[in-house]
Formats: sequence, structure tokens, C-alpha cells
Amino acid sequence: MSKPFTRRDFLQTSALGIAAVVLGSSFTKLDFSDKPYFNLKPIGRSLSLEDYYIWCSSPIWGEDGKVHLFYSRWKKEKGMGGWLNGSEICRAEANSPFDEFQHKQVILAPRGGEFWDATTCHNPLIKKVEGQYYLFFMGNSNGKTNTKRIGLATSKNLDGEWTRPDQPLLLPGEKGSWDDHCTTNPAFVKGNDGKYWLFYKSWNTEEYETQKGAVRGNRKYGLAKADSPMGPYIKVSENPVIDFSSLPNNAQLEDAFVWKQKGKFHMVARDMGFFNHEYGLHLTTKDGLNWTKPEIAYLNMLHYINETNPTKHLKRFGRLERPMILLGKDGETPQFLFGATQGGKFETSTTFVFEIVKAKS
Repeated sequence: MSKPFTRRDFLQTSALGIAAVVLGSSFTKLDFSDKPYFNLKPIGRSLSLEDYYIWCSSPIWGEDGKVHLFYSRWKKEKGMGGWLNGSEICRAEANSPFDEFQHKQVILAPRGGEFWDATTCHNPLIKKVEGQYYLFFMGNSNGKTNTKRIGLATSKNLDGEWTRPDQPLLLPGEKGSWDDHCTTNPAFVKGNDGKYWLFYKSWNTEEYETQKGAVRGNRKYGLAKADSPMGPYIKVSENPVIDFSSLPNNAQLEDAFVWKQKGKFHMVARDMGFFNHEYGLHLTTKDGLNWTKPEIAYLNMLHYINETNPTKHLKRFGRLERPMILLGKDGETPQFLFGATQGGKFETSTTFVFEIVKAKS
């Protein structure tokens, strides 16, 4: 049985990081002693559009037996940073996860004006609860990170009509708190306490504005709960439930996806320095508060595929980001791993799909 990731683990891992620097070795080489949680078989780049970057691919089985993919896209001319000031959320379909997806419709686009989601709609997460579809997403109002807020659109059908929220679902904390900058990267699951759990990413504004380096601020995860998927959501604590800030190299994580399996809750997320910036992480919990020490969920893209390096503007090439899982018809067994990765024939970014051959028991 896995044990919660304790402060002692943080300190031991920190010691490994210091040793890595002293010995001229990498954190990953010192700590990497086991196979990844997922045994993956690549299917390929399943959705690409000539004039767009594609990101955030959230799959769900439809009543028609097809796979419906809720994804974000923005104009190629905006470059990789266009997700922050011009993304829209769309729906695509495929007969199965092994087939190519076809774009079907735009679901949510920036509304302009004084709306909270005036300048971008991003981070789609599609869920179904008791016959209703819930589309969690992130919007912002000024094209910057400090107005990122989680919202929730609803529909009786995957192809619409969608009821769009006039207000965000979850707001940042008070000034000076760990989560005063934004709310983003929603992960949603029904808890074993009968409540609905909403995990969210945030960070502290002052750290973000004053730190130097390639990655500023330290991204952590908080948890809010509600009696209904619609909310209102109440944060369970003033502190984050996942926090790597005690570790060296400003280690953190993002892009969490959470599911329940055999009474335990699992998370897959993108690593941001625990091992490196190209792997995925896997953690588990029973209560949503105390999480196990992360293990490697999946490796870098070039471990699975052989592609020529693209042009230099795609600096994240080789990473699988925004990991999302398509569960089996039982609602709990991971069958396919979806993600976003740079590259492809249009030299932008695409959806990439893996079959999950096996997961560790």
C-alpha cells in the first residue's frame, strides 16, 4: 500500500537534488529506479489543423458509441502563446480512439467586452453526471494569467446547446495567499464523502512577479468541494493539498487529471521539475488531502516515437502536456491517454493518443 508523501520524503528528495548538483548528475538519474506507471503504445497524432495550435484534449464516450473530444485551439499566427489571449474550445469526433478525429463545432469562444472570459477559453474538461454534461474550463478577461478563472458550462447533449456562466465557478484566494493569482487547470471527481471535488492549480502573485528564471512562481494544487457539480465550491483549506515548494529547482506540477478506481483516487499530471520537465507524474490518495510521493507516469515523447526535431519556435517539442485519460465503459479503468504535444506536419501542436496497455496494480 502506498504511503502519503510526508515532509521527511520532501527532505530526502531535496537531499537527492543537492547530491545531483554536487555529483554532476541529474535528479532524474538518481531517483529513476522503476518503470513508469503506464505501459503505453502510441497510436499517433489524432487531431491536427493546418491553421491552428491544438491543446487540452478531453475525451468522453458518447451515447452514439463515438469518442467526443473537447479541445482548445488558437490561430497559428498567434504563436504558442496564443492560448492566453485567443483560445477557443471546440468539439471533435472519432469512431474510436484509434481513428482520426474530425472537428465538428466551436463550443465556447472569447466573448469580449467586460465578461470574465472575454479574451480566452481554454483548459476544457468534459464530465457527465446523472445525464447532464459539465464542461469545466478556464477563461480570462485581459489576456494575462492574473485573470484566469475556472468556469462551468452545461448541456444535456454533447453537441449543445451549452448554457454559459455569467460568473466564474471558483475565484482566487485573498491577496498574499498561496492561490491569490488565479484558478486554472480544473480536475473534477465525485469524492467518497458524497461531495464533488474540484482540484485547481494556482500560485502566489508576489512570487511570480519577483522571482527570476525560466519558470517563475511555484504551481500548487488546491481542493474545493460542493454538494452539486454546479457548486458553490468551498475550499477545504487555506493551504494547498499538493505542494512541491520544499524541493530544489523550484519543482512543481500542473495539468492534473483525477479519477477514482477501486476506492482510491489517482492523479496524472505534468512534471515541472520533480524529475524533469518532460515526464508525467502519478500520485494517489484516499481522502484528496494526503497524496503519495509522485512516481513517473510516462516518459518523454521521444521514448515512444521517432520524429525529426521541428523548427526552433517549438521549444516544448518532446513533452506530452495536458494529460487526459479516456476511461473504459466501467468508468474507472484507464484505457487511453490523450495529451497535447508540439510538432506535426503543420509545425504547431496536436492531440496525441496512446493506448494504455497496462497500468501498475
